[in-house]
Parts: sequence; C-alpha cells; structure tokens
Amino acid sequence: MSKKVVLAFSGGLDTSYCAMYLSKDLGYDVTAVTVNTGGFNEDDRKLLEEKAKKLGVAAYDFVDETENFYQNGIKYLLFGNVLKNNTYPLSVSAERVFQAVAIAHYANKIGASAIAHGSTGAGNDQVRFDLVFQSLCPGAEIITPIRDLTLSREEEINYLKEKGVQANWEKAAYSINQGLWGTSVGGKETLTSHQYLPEQAFPSQLEKQGTETVSIQFEKGEPVALNGKADHPVRVIQSLNALAKTYAIGRDIHVGDTIIGIKGRVGFEAPAPLILIKAHHALEKHTLSKHQLFIKDQTSAWYGNLMHEGQYLDPAMRDLEAFLQNSQEFVTGTVEVQLAPYRFHIIGITSANDLMQSSFGQYGEMNKGWTAQDARGFANIFSNQTKLYYSLHHDKF
Repeated sequence: MSKKVVLAFSGGLDTSYCAMYLSKDLGYDVTAVTVNTGGFNEDDRKLLEEKAKKLGVAAYDFVDETENFYQNGIKYLLFGNVLKNNTYPLSVSAERVFQAVAIAHYANKIGASAIAHGSTGAGNDQVRFDLVFQSLCPGAEIITPIRDLTLSREEEINYLKEKGVQANWEKAAYSINQGLWGTSVGGKETLTSHQYLPEQAFPSQLEKQGTETVSIQFEKGEPVALNGKADHPVRVIQSLNALAKTYAIGRDIHVGDTIIGIKGRVGFEAPAPLILIKAHHALEKHTLSKHQLFIKDQTSAWYGNLMHEGQYLDPAMRDLEAFLQNSQEFVTGTVEVQLAPYRFHIIGITSANDLMQSSFGQYGEMNKGWTAQDARGFANIFSNQTKLYYSLHHDKF
C-alpha cells in the first residue's frame, strides 16, 4: 500500500528536490499542490504542472486561494492598517499562513499520511507551516527534507542532476515572491544592515513621469471602486497595483524580529497595499472617534504580530477580527490620492460620515457648539490634575 504525502510545491529548487526525494528515495506517493494567493496566472499553472510531472510526482493540483486570502486575511489587515514595524504590509507572512491552511485541508481530503514543505531551518516559514499542519492535521507526519538534512543549494542541484533532471538551476541574483498583497525581494543587500536594493532588483520599473490623481471608494472599510469604476475588492487591488507600479511606488526594506529570535531584513514592492492602507487610514481619521482610533492601533498591532508569527488559527484572531469588522460600520467614502514617481500622497476624503463637519465647528476658526465661557470652564477643570501636582511639587519644572 502506497504512502500518500502532500507536498507544498512552488516549483523552486527546494520543492523540486523534495518532490524527487520523497518519491524516489522515501517511496511516497507524492501529490504536489501549488496554492495560489494571487501571484500565479494560467501560464504559470501549466508550467508548474509540467515541472512537477517531470519530477515524478503521482499527481499535481493547483488550488486558487486568492479570494479566501482576501476575505479572511487581507481584509482584516486593511481594516487594521497593519504595517509591521510601521513599514511592511505582511505580504509574504500572511500568504504563507493561507497556503499552509489550504495544504492541510487538501491533505485531510485525500487522506494523506504525511505533509511536506521545502522550508529551511533558518527562516519564519518553517514555523508557519508546522504550526498550521500540527493544528489541522495532528495525525500526519511533517517531512522537511531541506531542513532535516541541512542541505546546501549545491547538494540539492547535484542530487537532481544525478537523477537526470535537466533544468537551469543557476541561482537568480534576487529571489522574488509575488502575491496579491505584495512582492518580497531578497538578495545579497538584504543580508547586510547598510545596503539598499538596486533599481534592477525590483520587479517593476519606473515607466511614468509627472503626476496622476486616482480616487478610491471604500464601503465599510473595503475598497469597492477605483476611479469611479465599481469592482470586487480583489480586482480593485489588482487594478491599483497595475497602475501604481508604473510609478515605481511601494518599495522599501523591512527590518524586524523573526519568529526564531533573530533579526531579519527583506525588500518588498507593494504599491496597492501601501496606498490602500494609507487611504483607508485617512478615511478612518475622519469617520471614527478618538477612542476607536486609539483602541484600533493596539488591536491592529496584536493582529499583525499574531499573523506574522503564524498564529492565525488561534481563536483570539477571530475575536480581534470581530472588533476590526465592527469598527468599519461608518468607514465609507472616497479618498483621492496623487501618484508620482516613487511616491504618493493623500489629497483628501469625501464622506457622508465625516466627523469634521462645519455645521458644528471649524478647528482653529470658530465654533457653534459652545460658548467662550464653556471653553474657559472646560480648560479650568481639565487642568486640575496638573494644578494639584505642581501645588505640591512646584520645584519640579
């Protein structure tokens, strides 16, 4: 009786090695599964299937999780304006979790006795995959050949050559991982603390000069139209990304703490996510109360950290999502954004829920809601705490 293993297959060197090793050396009946979170098209799917079959897998499948990734992940990252260390929109961090969940469900569906992934022992992905697999497939063995055998790239290439696999395994100067919520870029510069990625390292290059104004319409926090054209949020993200990348917008390098306790550095290109997060945040500043905004900052930081560390399945995430969802009831309106080479800025918002309404008062100008005597009394009461303190400690300042 054959042993079934589901392999999370990206088509790169590591998962190619895993496909061959699991089948030829360990005798597994290998089903290679590619999970699309917005980075692959139909041509990519065909090439991946062809490559997997040449590596000797018993079966191949391509699972599109783009819509699920938006509905159950990206949407809440946007509601929370989540930027890890005020920089990174969790492009790869979030999609890895959803890829792992999809693989786990697939393994359970076909009754696989094992699940495999090509992570090394040096990064975050190994933890994200393992956490999900252990939670959703507790009876399945987790096989990680690259990590367990501590293989070098050269050893993997030599093994595949010995097995007769013909391919160009020359390492690209930069590793690119593309998804709906951004593209990561890694290279020799990101292994240092002082170098920035060169222009050619980024997948999109500057094509446009001058400026261009775009309008983004939000409904209850979700992007539902671009430049007046209503569309599904996923397609709004895709359309905005296609437009903004021609201005080379959305590039940066994220420096942060990895799950395994070391510092890490990665470049990324995320034009649509960065624009949408800033536009959404601008709309929230007009439509939410002071305390809503304050509490959201804390909640969003927790949500982003838990997502980054692969803890998506923790029930606390559903609690945080319930708060984030509820906070969006009045986050409806249109935001205008000006695009320019390498940058963008928010022009302003229009919303029926704008709390900055002139019928009540204009900041720094005049008010219609209180008298001068009211303001004097408010300031008098509001200063009580500091007056009491300095009445006892008048020499402290």
